[in-house]
Amino acid sequence: MAKIAAKKTKSKTKKGEKGKVSIRIVNIVVSGQVDQDKIPLEKMAATLPNTEYNPEQFPGLVLRIREPKTSALIFNSGKIVCTGARDLEKVDQAMVKIVEALKKIGVNVKSKPQYTVQNIVASGSIGMDINLNTLAVKLENTEYEPEQFPGLVYKLKGTRATFLLFTNGQIVCTGTKSKEAVDEAVKKLVKKLKEIK
Repeated sequence: MAKIAAKKTKSKTKKGEKGKVSIRIVNIVVSGQVDQDKIPLEKMAATLPNTEYNPEQFPGLVLRIREPKTSALIFNSGKIVCTGARDLEKVDQAMVKIVEALKKIGVNVKSKPQYTVQNIVASGSIGMDINLNTLAVKLENTEYEPEQFPGLVYKLKGTRATFLLFTNGQIVCTGTKSKEAVDEAVKKLVKKLKEIK
C-alpha cells in the first residue's frame, strides 16, 4: 500500500500539481558593452582556456564560464552577449568573470559592463491538462503540427510572450524581459485557457 502511495506522489510531482502554477526562469539572455573599442580576440583564444574562436565561421569568441554556468559571446568591438544565467545576480557574477578574463590578457576595463536583458526563458507547469487540438482551432496566433512536434506555439496577444504548450500542462515561455512580465503573461495565459475550457 505504501509503495502505491509513493508512486502516486512521484508522478504527481513530475507532472505538476493539479491547479498549481509553478514556473521558474531557466535562461536570461543579456547584451552589454565593455568600455574598450578593440578586444584582441586572437590573443584571448590563445591565452585563455574554455574559449572557442573561429573567425572564418563567426566573428565572435565564445567564453564558457564555469561558475556561474554561463556562456559569453565577445566581439572585438567590445559587445558582449551573455546566456545561461537563471537570475540577475548570476548575470552580474558572469560580467565580473568576463572583466577578469579581459584583464588577464591586458585589456584595461575600468568598470563592469552595463547590460540590457534581451530575453527571458521560463518553464514549468500550469497544473492542468491542455487540449492542443481545441486550442489550435479556437486561439489566434498558434502553430501546431503534431506530426512534426508535440507542442503548440502560441503568441500571446498584447505581450511579447510566446508560449510552447504541451498536453500535460508543461509550458515554456520566451520573449519577455523581466520576471514580472513572465508572471503577468502566464496569468493571462491561464485565464485564456480557462475561458476556452
